[in-house]
Amino acid sequence: MSLWIAWWDAIWLLRPAFSRLRAFMWFATVVAGLTVRTDSLGVTSIVRALKLRPRLYNKLLDHFHSEAVQLDRLSALWTQAALRLFPQPLRVNGRRVLVGDGIKVAKCGRKMPGVKLLHQQSESNTKPEYIMGHSLQAVSMLVHAANSVLAVPLAVRIHEGLIWSNRDRRTLLDKMLSLLGIVAIKDPFYFVADAAYATRKIAKGLHDQNNHLVSRVKSNAVAFAPYVPPGPRKRGRPRLYGDRVQLKSLLGGPKTMQSAASPVYGEDNVTIQYRVSDLLWRPCGRLVRFVGVIHPSRGSCLLMCTDISLDAIEIIRLYGFRFKIEHSFKQAVHRIGAFAYHFWMRDMKPLGRRAGNQYLHRESLDYRNAIKRKILAYHVFIQAGVVCQGLLHYLAVAFPSLVWNSFGSWLRTIRPGVPPSELVVASAMRQTLPEFLLSTAESNFLAKFIVERQDPDELEMFRLAS
Repeated sequence: MSLWIAWWDAIWLLRPAFSRLRAFMWFATVVAGLTVRTDSLGVTSIVRALKLRPRLYNKLLDHFHSEAVQLDRLSALWTQAALRLFPQPLRVNGRRVLVGDGIKVAKCGRKMPGVKLLHQQSESNTKPEYIMGHSLQAVSMLVHAANSVLAVPLAVRIHEGLIWSNRDRRTLLDKMLSLLGIVAIKDPFYFVADAAYATRKIAKGLHDQNNHLVSRVKSNAVAFAPYVPPGPRKRGRPRLYGDRVQLKSLLGGPKTMQSAASPVYGEDNVTIQYRVSDLLWRPCGRLVRFVGVIHPSRGSCLLMCTDISLDAIEIIRLYGFRFKIEHSFKQAVHRIGAFAYHFWMRDMKPLGRRAGNQYLHRESLDYRNAIKRKILAYHVFIQAGVVCQGLLHYLAVAFPSLVWNSFGSWLRTIRPGVPPSELVVASAMRQTLPEFLLSTAESNFLAKFIVERQDPDELEMFRLAS
């Protein structure tokens, strides 16, 4: 089986998310273009990568704005496809592991809905403190890949910048819960996130669906010991909370802490100290397991888990996987170009230099619908990037030998036990694309669709390449 046949069989699972076959074929063409392109300069790079006729540029733009794309269903179907394509998900206590985080993407267009002034909180000095751009949130699923672990992206949405109603009180936390609802994973899971998500809304929203939160808490957080009555119970509502506990006290007194080999991914011969305590956390009103960890080089941190049956070492290991979504973001930005969209809205009121949220409840219905249409285009482009990256992961996990045989280039070091990267898989797909198009144009829907829309002059180059 060739890489492209396996790729086509996987993406065909998304067909029900499109009301017309032609809309699905354009989406598959976009994902194929994102896979093989060598630059991230928007839709024009897709036209160049697939040697399409230049006049089809407008057809591609129309596809991103098409009502034939059912976005939420597309995200749900991609999640179900990922559950099927990756047979070895990371499981802890029989639960899957999902990772969530936010990302801010710089956008300089004054006529791009959702763009606002954003503050970037970063420990490094490489990022500017403020940027104009889109604020997005993402959910990924952790899967085993050889001796490694990958964060397969499931869905990404723009969650800031637009206020549709003055009665809308939803926060980013509410929108993250709704994003988890869109991907609709029925199996119970652990949701791993940073300290911004260690809140009552997230903990309660997950608990109501029989899921649990693993996160970090701030150093000034407090909890309470369970109240133990000194004598017979008195009349009235029983007291729940006992003595107040400063969580940073878990990090004090090395003699009271346990030592263990670090369970964090990629760390060998590292010994950590930790202390675990089950305390009442007032935001969710029940017992939560807190773990204070001292790392010899990374410093100290306080972790929490709403599942008090999960071992402290497993909590540390799970939170160590959180950086996988950061690596996934890096590949999505620099390799896939999942956020390299440039769709401007001609009739939009220009944004100011340091604009904030755009309030739309007083705008006309036509203007609001135009904004929704443009946001749909952004999300369809981003979801195409999500599917592209996920399929690259799938080919790396399922067909590593075929990927290396089709790579057609050279790497100084190939690490055993580590699956091919997105760069390697994309290069293999680029090398085998001419052969796929020319040899299966009569039998494969996608090959026929692309070949019929290629520039005849450029097609001769494909024949020479094959």
